[in-house]
Amino acid sequence: MAPTHISSTNQFNSLLSSNTYVIVDFYADWCGPCKTIAPIFEQLAATHTAAGKLAFCKVDVDAHQDIARKHGVSAMPTFLVFKNSAVANTIRGANPPALKSAVEAAARDAKTGPARQSVAFSSKGHVLGAGGSGAASGQSAARRGADALLTGTGFADTMVRFVALYFTSLFSLDAYASARDSPFSVRTGR
Repeated sequence: MAPTHISSTNQFNSLLSSNTYVIVDFYADWCGPCKTIAPIFEQLAATHTAAGKLAFCKVDVDAHQDIARKHGVSAMPTFLVFKNSAVANTIRGANPPALKSAVEAAARDAKTGPARQSVAFSSKGHVLGAGGSGAASGQSAARRGADALLTGTGFADTMVRFVALYFTSLFSLDAYASARDSPFSVRTGR
């Protein structure tokens, strides 16, 4: 099945809400790399499309700047993998191996379903130092981080992380690796 060419924001939103996975090709007619990878994207769509589970679509960034802007598309081609209407993976540029890998992973997950969760770990959990309203309103991570730093809990969290990372890296042989792998590291999201 060929990918759906998006003609409106409503059509795009409808496609996202009616499929578990949606692979989106953000392209421009004048973009050479977009034209180069288009046949690969179309072949992947023909092979892996599954109604209600995995859909493919193409968004012309010149015709639908609002959709591209909303999802932070700044380079063409950009492929976004949506899972349950949220971006799960991003591939920038004409990178066939990365695109194939992302599509095959989404197809496997769509076919078999997500791994079963233990009842003990079925909640979404909490992220330290981040307010729930910032993520929902679409604020940037930097802005949410700055807001959290200025509040009492954000500052306290920042200080605890700083001191913990300082001592973790101070008493290790490989300070960089220890800081990167530390449960207090902000970059690992732990």
